[in-house]
Amino acid sequence: MNVPNLRVKRFFLFFALLAVFFCFSCRSVPPSIPRTIMGTGRMTKEQLASFFLTQTALTQAGKADQEKVKRLAEYYVKESAAEGINADIAFAQMCLETGFLQFGGLVTADMNNFCGLGAINAENPGLVFPDEQTGVRAHIQHLKAYASAEPLNQPSVDPRYRYVNPKGKAPHIYNLAGTWASDPAYGHKIDQLLRRMYAGL
Repeated sequence: MNVPNLRVKRFFLFFALLAVFFCFSCRSVPPSIPRTIMGTGRMTKEQLASFFLTQTALTQAGKADQEKVKRLAEYYVKESAAEGINADIAFAQMCLETGFLQFGGLVTADMNNFCGLGAINAENPGLVFPDEQTGVRAHIQHLKAYASAEPLNQPSVDPRYRYVNPKGKAPHIYNLAGTWASDPAYGHKIDQLLRRMYAGL
């Protein structure tokens, strides 16, 4: 038996295995999808705006005002941080509720209502807010009412906050189905938007 040759083979085998391990360990691992509404988002305001514009580039929603999208992304990051909400989840929910700002239902763009607050029927088409940031804040506060029993950190601008009982009844996105929305696939739809959002990270 040629011992030196055996040692050489083992030496090269060791480094081959080490190289394979290194390659696998350096591969980008897709980020896990957050499903707990309270928390910190991963996306910057620039990334949220880019996600929106990328998703709508080939649709009618591609005609959305880019400056408005950038403003909303900034408001969602800021207002979510104030209440401890995951901004990525809130922004994804806004995209779902408004059809990427195309609206088309009871709520119209001039209402600054980004989550269908108070939209019931033609007689009650939804709440109207004085500006975009107030509308975003109301969305975040209403989402917090579902996600947490903790009190608001800012003065309430959500007239329907008091109607959510018990507070904290929907801590995860899948809990929003049957509570926030009647659609049984509501949480799944938000999950799919988050997957698309993180695909570019």
